[in-house]
Amino acid sequence: MIEPHGGQLINRIPCEEDRLALLEKATMLPVVTLTPWNLSDLYMIAIGAFSPLTGFMNQTNYTHVLNKMRLANGTIWSLPITLSVSEETRDKIFSSPTVCLQGEDGEIYGLMEVEDIYEADKTEEARLVYGTIDAEHPGVQKTYEQEAFNLGGPITLLQHPTALQDHFQTPAELRETFQQRGWKTIVGFQTRNPIHRAHEYLQKTALETVDGLLIHPLVGETKKDDIPADIRMKSYSALLENYYPSDRVILSVFPAAMRYAGPREAIFHSLVRKNFGCTHFIVGRDHAGVGDYYDTFAAQNIFHQFSKDEIGIEIMAFEHAFYCIKCSSMATAKTCPHDGEFHIHLSGTKVREMLKNGQRPPKEFSRPEVIEILLDEVQHDHEDE
Repeated sequence: MIEPHGGQLINRIPCEEDRLALLEKATMLPVVTLTPWNLSDLYMIAIGAFSPLTGFMNQTNYTHVLNKMRLANGTIWSLPITLSVSEETRDKIFSSPTVCLQGEDGEIYGLMEVEDIYEADKTEEARLVYGTIDAEHPGVQKTYEQEAFNLGGPITLLQHPTALQDHFQTPAELRETFQQRGWKTIVGFQTRNPIHRAHEYLQKTALETVDGLLIHPLVGETKKDDIPADIRMKSYSALLENYYPSDRVILSVFPAAMRYAGPREAIFHSLVRKNFGCTHFIVGRDHAGVGDYYDTFAAQNIFHQFSKDEIGIEIMAFEHAFYCIKCSSMATAKTCPHDGEFHIHLSGTKVREMLKNGQRPPKEFSRPEVIEILLDEVQHDHEDE
Protein backbone atom coordinates (compact mmCIF):
# COMPACT_ATOMS: atom_id res chain seq x y z
CA MET A 1 0.00 0.00 0.00
CA ILE A 2 0.95 3.65 -0.20
CA GLU A 3 3.43 4.68 2.50
CA PRO A 4 2.14 6.89 5.33
CA HIS A 5 3.42 10.46 5.30
CA GLY A 6 6.97 10.40 6.61
CA GLY A 7 7.26 6.66 5.97
CA GLN A 8 5.77 5.25 9.18
CA LEU A 9 2.25 5.10 10.63
CA ILE A 10 2.59 6.56 14.12
CA ASN A 11 1.03 4.68 17.05
CA ARG A 12 0.99 6.41 20.44
CA ILE A 13 -1.32 3.93 22.17
CA PRO A 14 0.31 1.71 24.85
CA CYS A 15 -0.54 -1.92 25.60
CA GLU A 16 -3.20 -2.44 28.28
CA GLU A 17 -0.72 -3.23 31.07
CA ASP A 18 1.29 -0.09 30.39
CA ARG A 19 -1.87 1.97 29.95
CA LEU A 20 -3.13 1.11 33.43
CA ALA A 21 0.23 1.91 34.99
CA LEU A 22 0.38 5.25 33.14
CA LEU A 23 -3.16 6.11 34.17
CA GLU A 24 -2.14 5.67 37.80
CA LYS A 25 0.93 7.82 37.22
CA ALA A 26 -1.20 10.49 35.53
CA THR A 27 -3.26 11.09 38.68
CA MET A 28 -0.14 12.43 40.41
CA LEU A 29 0.93 14.82 37.63
CA PRO A 30 0.09 18.48 36.92
CA VAL A 31 -3.04 18.76 34.78
CA VAL A 32 -3.52 20.45 31.42
CA THR A 33 -7.18 20.66 30.38
CA LEU A 34 -7.97 19.93 26.73
CA THR A 35 -10.64 21.66 24.69
CA PRO A 36 -12.71 19.42 22.37
CA TRP A 37 -10.44 20.62 19.52
CA ASN A 38 -7.31 19.62 21.50
CA LEU A 39 -8.84 16.25 22.34
CA SER A 40 -9.54 15.58 18.69
CA ASP A 41 -5.95 16.46 17.79
CA LEU A 42 -4.63 14.23 20.59
CA TYR A 43 -6.58 11.29 19.24
CA MET A 44 -5.63 11.90 15.62
CA ILE A 45 -1.95 12.06 16.56
CA ALA A 46 -2.16 8.88 18.64
CA ILE A 47 -3.78 6.72 15.92
CA GLY A 48 -1.39 7.90 13.22
CA ALA A 49 -3.81 10.08 11.26
CA PHE A 50 -1.39 13.00 11.68
CA SER A 51 1.75 10.96 10.92
CA PRO A 52 4.62 11.78 11.19
CA LEU A 53 3.65 13.88 14.24
CA THR A 54 4.17 12.12 17.57
CA GLY A 55 2.81 14.98 19.66
CA PHE A 56 1.93 18.64 19.76
CA MET A 57 4.48 20.81 17.95
CA ASN A 58 7.50 22.25 19.71
CA GLN A 59 8.62 25.76 18.85
CA THR A 60 11.07 24.67 16.15
CA ASN A 61 8.47 22.71 14.19
CA TYR A 62 5.83 25.38 14.82
CA THR A 63 8.04 28.08 13.34
CA HIS A 64 9.04 25.96 10.35
CA VAL A 65 5.44 25.06 9.57
CA LEU A 66 4.28 28.67 9.73
CA ASN A 67 7.05 30.01 7.53
CA LYS A 68 7.93 27.11 5.21
CA MET A 69 5.00 24.64 5.37
CA ARG A 70 7.53 22.01 6.44
CA LEU A 71 8.60 20.38 9.68
CA ALA A 72 12.14 21.08 10.86
CA ASN A 73 13.36 17.89 9.13
CA GLY A 74 12.02 19.13 5.77
CA THR A 75 8.87 16.98 5.63
CA ILE A 76 5.89 18.84 4.16
CA TRP A 77 3.34 19.86 6.78
CA SER A 78 1.06 22.86 6.32
CA LEU A 79 -0.85 23.48 9.58
CA PRO A 80 0.32 24.03 13.18
CA ILE A 81 -0.93 21.34 15.57
CA THR A 82 -0.52 22.99 18.94
CA LEU A 83 -1.67 22.80 22.56
CA SER A 84 -2.13 26.21 24.16
CA VAL A 85 -2.05 26.95 27.89
CA SER A 86 -2.47 30.05 30.00
CA GLU A 87 0.37 31.78 31.82
CA GLU A 88 -1.03 30.41 35.09
CA THR A 89 -0.93 26.82 33.79
CA ARG A 90 2.53 27.38 32.36
CA ASP A 91 3.82 28.45 35.78
CA LYS A 92 2.24 25.41 37.46
CA ILE A 93 3.81 22.88 35.11
CA PHE A 94 7.08 24.69 34.42
CA SER A 95 9.29 22.25 36.34
CA SER A 96 7.37 19.08 35.42
CA PRO A 97 8.77 16.94 32.56
CA THR A 98 5.40 15.18 32.09
CA VAL A 99 1.82 16.42 32.38
CA CYS A 100 -1.60 14.80 32.54
CA LEU A 101 -3.94 15.63 29.65
CA GLN A 102 -7.49 15.85 30.94
CA GLY A 103 -10.73 16.57 29.12
CA GLU A 104 -13.30 19.17 30.09
CA ASP A 105 -15.34 16.22 31.41
CA GLY A 106 -12.65 15.49 34.02
CA GLU A 107 -11.51 12.27 32.35
CA ILE A 108 -7.80 11.55 31.85
CA TYR A 109 -7.09 11.07 28.14
CA GLY A 110 -3.34 11.11 27.89
CA LEU A 111 0.14 12.11 28.94
CA MET A 112 2.57 14.56 27.38
CA GLU A 113 6.33 14.76 27.72
CA VAL A 114 6.97 18.50 27.75
CA GLU A 115 9.86 19.40 25.43
CA ASP A 116 9.29 23.13 25.53
CA ILE A 117 6.88 25.92 26.45
CA TYR A 118 6.84 28.90 24.14
CA GLU A 119 4.79 31.99 23.43
CA ALA A 120 2.67 31.89 20.29
CA ASP A 121 2.52 34.81 17.90
CA LYS A 122 -1.20 34.68 17.16
CA THR A 123 -1.27 37.52 14.66
CA GLU A 124 1.58 36.05 12.64
CA GLU A 125 0.03 32.58 12.84
CA ALA A 126 -3.27 33.93 11.52
CA ARG A 127 -1.59 35.83 8.70
CA LEU A 128 0.52 32.90 7.53
CA VAL A 129 -1.96 30.04 8.02
CA TYR A 130 -5.22 31.75 7.04
CA GLY A 131 -3.93 34.54 4.84
CA THR A 132 -5.81 37.13 6.91
CA ILE A 133 -5.87 38.62 10.42
CA ASP A 134 -9.60 39.33 10.17
CA ALA A 135 -11.25 38.04 13.38
CA GLU A 136 -14.44 37.34 11.40
CA HIS A 137 -12.65 34.39 9.79
CA PRO A 138 -13.60 31.33 11.92
CA GLY A 139 -10.05 29.94 11.93
CA VAL A 140 -8.53 33.28 12.87
CA GLN A 141 -11.13 33.67 15.60
CA LYS A 142 -10.14 30.26 17.03
CA THR A 143 -6.48 31.25 16.90
CA TYR A 144 -7.14 34.48 18.80
CA GLU A 145 -9.16 32.57 21.41
CA GLN A 146 -6.24 30.30 22.25
CA GLU A 147 -4.14 30.86 25.36
CA ALA A 148 -0.84 32.73 25.16
CA PHE A 149 1.60 29.81 25.39
CA ASN A 150 2.04 26.48 23.57
CA LEU A 151 3.28 23.19 24.99
CA GLY A 152 5.35 21.02 22.67
CA GLY A 153 6.21 17.36 23.04
CA PRO A 154 5.21 13.73 22.34
CA ILE A 155 1.93 12.36 23.67
CA THR A 156 0.58 9.00 24.83
CA LEU A 157 -3.14 8.22 24.54
CA LEU A 158 -4.60 6.59 27.65
CA GLN A 159 -8.32 6.66 26.85
CA HIS A 160 -10.28 6.88 23.61
CA PRO A 161 -12.81 9.72 23.32
CA THR A 162 -16.33 8.33 23.75
CA ALA A 163 -17.98 10.59 21.19
CA LEU A 164 -16.68 8.79 18.09
CA GLN A 165 -19.22 8.07 15.39
CA ASP A 166 -20.29 4.56 14.35
CA HIS A 167 -18.76 4.85 10.89
CA PHE A 168 -15.17 5.23 12.03
CA GLN A 169 -12.02 3.32 11.13
CA THR A 170 -8.49 4.23 12.16
CA PRO A 171 -5.81 4.56 9.49
CA ALA A 172 -4.57 1.05 10.26
CA GLU A 173 -8.12 -0.36 10.08
CA LEU A 174 -8.97 1.39 6.81
CA ARG A 175 -5.72 0.21 5.25
CA GLU A 176 -6.63 -3.35 6.22
CA THR A 177 -10.14 -2.90 4.78
CA PHE A 178 -8.69 -1.67 1.48
CA GLN A 179 -6.40 -4.71 1.32
CA GLN A 180 -9.26 -7.08 2.07
CA ARG A 181 -11.21 -5.58 -0.82
CA GLY A 182 -8.22 -5.84 -3.12
CA TRP A 183 -8.14 -2.09 -3.76
CA LYS A 184 -4.77 -0.77 -4.89
CA THR A 185 -5.92 2.72 -5.86
CA ILE A 186 -8.29 4.64 -3.60
CA VAL A 187 -9.55 8.19 -4.02
CA GLY A 188 -10.45 10.14 -0.89
CA PHE A 189 -13.15 12.80 -0.71
CA GLN A 190 -13.28 15.35 2.12
CA THR A 191 -16.54 17.10 2.96
CA ARG A 192 -18.20 19.02 5.76
CA ASN A 193 -21.48 19.44 3.83
CA PRO A 194 -24.22 17.13 2.61
CA ILE A 195 -23.22 15.70 -0.76
CA HIS A 196 -24.90 17.58 -3.59
CA ARG A 197 -24.94 16.72 -7.28
CA ALA A 198 -21.66 18.52 -8.03
CA HIS A 199 -19.90 16.45 -5.36
CA GLU A 200 -21.46 13.28 -6.72
CA TYR A 201 -20.30 14.15 -10.22
CA LEU A 202 -16.69 14.66 -9.07
CA GLN A 203 -16.69 11.47 -7.01
CA LYS A 204 -18.04 9.30 -9.79
CA THR A 205 -15.73 10.84 -12.37
CA ALA A 206 -12.79 9.99 -10.11
CA LEU A 207 -14.19 6.53 -9.44
CA GLU A 208 -13.95 5.76 -13.15
CA THR A 209 -10.15 5.67 -12.84
CA VAL A 210 -9.50 4.03 -9.44
CA ASP A 211 -10.48 0.86 -7.58
CA GLY A 212 -12.43 2.45 -4.76
CA LEU A 213 -13.82 5.66 -3.28
CA LEU A 214 -13.46 6.70 0.37
CA ILE A 215 -16.09 9.27 1.36
CA HIS A 216 -14.43 10.73 4.45
CA PRO A 217 -16.64 13.44 5.98
CA LEU A 218 -15.20 15.62 8.70
CA VAL A 219 -17.27 15.24 11.88
CA GLY A 220 -15.14 17.18 14.36
CA GLU A 221 -15.70 20.76 15.42
CA THR A 222 -17.14 23.03 12.69
CA LYS A 223 -18.64 26.51 12.67
CA LYS A 224 -22.13 26.99 14.06
CA ASP A 225 -23.98 27.41 10.77
CA ASP A 226 -22.61 24.20 9.24
CA ILE A 227 -25.09 21.31 9.10
CA PRO A 228 -24.50 19.00 12.12
CA ALA A 229 -22.60 15.77 11.55
CA ASP A 230 -25.44 13.42 12.59
CA ILE A 231 -27.78 14.94 9.99
CA ARG A 232 -25.09 14.79 7.32
CA MET A 233 -24.42 11.14 8.10
CA LYS A 234 -28.08 10.30 7.46
CA SER A 235 -27.89 12.04 4.09
CA TYR A 236 -24.64 10.23 3.16
CA SER A 237 -26.15 6.84 3.99
CA ALA A 238 -29.28 7.55 1.93
CA LEU A 239 -27.19 8.63 -1.03
CA LEU A 240 -24.90 5.60 -0.93
CA GLU A 241 -27.83 3.22 -0.56
CA ASN A 242 -29.52 4.52 -3.70
CA TYR A 243 -26.87 5.86 -6.08
CA TYR A 244 -23.45 4.26 -5.47
CA PRO A 245 -22.05 0.75 -6.06
CA SER A 246 -21.70 -0.71 -2.56
CA ASP A 247 -18.64 -2.80 -3.45
CA ARG A 248 -16.65 0.23 -4.59
CA VAL A 249 -17.41 2.86 -1.93
CA ILE A 250 -16.66 3.12 1.79
CA LEU A 251 -18.11 5.73 4.15
CA SER A 252 -15.89 6.40 7.16
CA VAL A 253 -15.84 9.52 9.33
CA PHE A 254 -12.87 11.81 9.92
CA PRO A 255 -13.10 13.04 13.56
CA ALA A 256 -10.90 16.10 13.16
CA ALA A 257 -11.68 19.77 13.68
CA MET A 258 -12.27 22.01 10.67
CA ARG A 259 -9.72 24.80 10.34
CA TYR A 260 -11.17 26.66 7.30
CA ALA A 261 -7.58 27.34 6.19
CA GLY A 262 -8.27 27.03 2.47
CA PRO A 263 -5.11 26.18 0.48
CA ARG A 264 -3.05 25.12 3.50
CA GLU A 265 -5.85 22.89 4.73
CA ALA A 266 -6.12 21.28 1.28
CA ILE A 267 -2.51 20.12 1.67
CA PHE A 268 -3.22 18.95 5.22
CA HIS A 269 -6.32 17.03 4.13
CA SER A 270 -4.40 15.28 1.35
CA LEU A 271 -1.50 14.22 3.60
CA VAL A 272 -3.87 12.90 6.25
CA ARG A 273 -5.82 10.88 3.65
CA LYS A 274 -2.51 9.36 2.54
CA ASN A 275 -2.10 8.14 6.13
CA PHE A 276 -5.54 6.54 5.90
CA GLY A 277 -4.37 4.65 2.80
CA CYS A 278 -5.66 6.79 -0.09
CA THR A 279 -3.55 7.00 -3.24
CA HIS A 280 -5.60 9.84 -4.76
CA PHE A 281 -7.37 12.86 -3.31
CA ILE A 282 -10.03 15.16 -4.81
CA VAL A 283 -9.44 18.90 -4.54
CA GLY A 284 -12.29 20.93 -5.96
CA ARG A 285 -13.17 24.60 -6.10
CA ASP A 286 -12.39 26.56 -2.91
CA HIS A 287 -11.45 23.46 -0.92
CA ALA A 288 -11.71 24.11 2.85
CA GLY A 289 -12.57 27.72 2.14
CA VAL A 290 -14.95 30.06 3.88
CA GLY A 291 -16.53 33.30 2.69
CA ASP A 292 -14.46 35.12 0.07
CA TYR A 293 -11.09 34.79 1.79
CA TYR A 294 -9.46 32.60 -0.87
CA ASP A 295 -9.23 32.66 -4.64
CA THR A 296 -11.37 30.02 -6.34
CA PHE A 297 -8.53 27.69 -7.33
CA ALA A 298 -5.94 28.67 -4.70
CA ALA A 299 -6.35 25.29 -3.00
CA GLN A 300 -5.34 23.53 -6.21
CA ASN A 301 -2.54 25.89 -7.18
CA ILE A 302 -0.74 25.61 -3.84
CA PHE A 303 0.25 22.03 -4.70
CA HIS A 304 2.45 23.39 -7.51
CA GLN A 305 4.92 24.51 -4.83
CA PHE A 306 5.83 20.89 -4.09
CA SER A 307 6.98 17.92 -6.09
CA LYS A 308 4.66 14.95 -6.53
CA ASP A 309 7.13 12.74 -4.68
CA GLU A 310 7.05 15.06 -1.66
CA ILE A 311 3.26 15.12 -1.50
CA GLY A 312 3.16 11.38 -2.21
CA ILE A 313 -0.55 11.27 -3.05
CA GLU A 314 -2.06 11.98 -6.49
CA ILE A 315 -4.12 15.18 -6.46
CA MET A 316 -7.21 15.13 -8.67
CA ALA A 317 -7.99 18.79 -9.34
CA PHE A 318 -11.46 19.39 -10.75
CA GLU A 319 -13.20 22.34 -12.34
CA HIS A 320 -16.33 23.60 -10.66
CA ALA A 321 -19.24 21.35 -11.68
CA PHE A 322 -22.74 22.62 -12.48
CA TYR A 323 -26.01 21.33 -13.86
CA CYS A 324 -26.60 22.42 -17.45
CA ILE A 325 -30.29 22.70 -18.35
CA LYS A 326 -29.56 22.41 -22.05
CA CYS A 327 -27.30 19.35 -21.62
CA SER A 328 -29.74 17.91 -19.06
CA SER A 329 -26.73 16.70 -17.08
CA MET A 330 -23.89 17.64 -14.80
CA ALA A 331 -20.92 19.23 -16.55
CA THR A 332 -17.93 21.54 -16.18
CA ALA A 333 -16.50 24.32 -18.35
CA LYS A 334 -14.34 21.64 -19.99
CA THR A 335 -17.30 19.57 -21.16
CA CYS A 336 -20.21 21.96 -21.66
CA PRO A 337 -20.48 24.32 -24.68
CA HIS A 338 -23.45 26.34 -23.41
CA ASP A 339 -23.63 29.83 -21.94
CA GLY A 340 -23.90 30.48 -18.21
CA GLU A 341 -27.62 31.26 -18.44
CA PHE A 342 -28.22 27.51 -18.78
CA HIS A 343 -26.09 26.60 -15.76
CA ILE A 344 -27.33 25.91 -12.24
CA HIS A 345 -24.35 26.37 -9.95
CA LEU A 346 -24.30 24.16 -6.90
CA SER A 347 -22.77 24.72 -3.47
CA GLY A 348 -23.27 23.68 0.12
CA THR A 349 -23.72 27.33 1.03
CA LYS A 350 -26.65 27.70 -1.39
CA VAL A 351 -28.29 24.54 -0.09
CA ARG A 352 -27.98 25.76 3.52
CA GLU A 353 -29.45 29.16 2.59
CA MET A 354 -32.45 27.60 0.83
CA LEU A 355 -33.13 25.23 3.72
CA LYS A 356 -32.86 28.07 6.23
CA ASN A 357 -35.44 30.04 4.24
CA GLY A 358 -37.82 27.10 4.05
CA GLN A 359 -37.21 26.52 0.35
CA ARG A 360 -36.89 23.10 -1.23
CA PRO A 361 -33.68 22.86 -3.27
CA PRO A 362 -34.42 21.56 -6.77
CA LYS A 363 -33.43 18.07 -7.88
CA GLU A 364 -30.57 19.61 -9.85
CA PHE A 365 -28.99 20.58 -6.52
CA SER A 366 -29.23 17.29 -4.70
CA ARG A 367 -30.94 13.92 -4.77
CA PRO A 368 -34.54 13.92 -3.44
CA GLU A 369 -33.67 11.46 -0.63
CA VAL A 370 -31.04 13.88 0.67
CA ILE A 371 -33.36 16.87 0.40
CA GLU A 372 -36.08 15.07 2.37
CA ILE A 373 -33.66 14.30 5.23
CA LEU A 374 -32.39 17.88 5.36
CA LEU A 375 -35.89 19.41 5.22
CA ASP A 376 -37.11 17.05 7.94
CA GLU A 377 -34.26 18.03 10.24
CA VAL A 378 -34.75 21.75 9.59
CA GLN A 379 -38.47 21.39 10.36
CA HIS A 380 -37.66 19.65 13.66
CA ASP A 381 -35.25 22.43 14.55
CA HIS A 382 -37.96 25.05 13.99
CA GLU A 383 -40.42 23.06 16.15
CA ASP A 384 -37.87 22.92 18.97
CA GLU A 385 -37.29 26.71 18.95
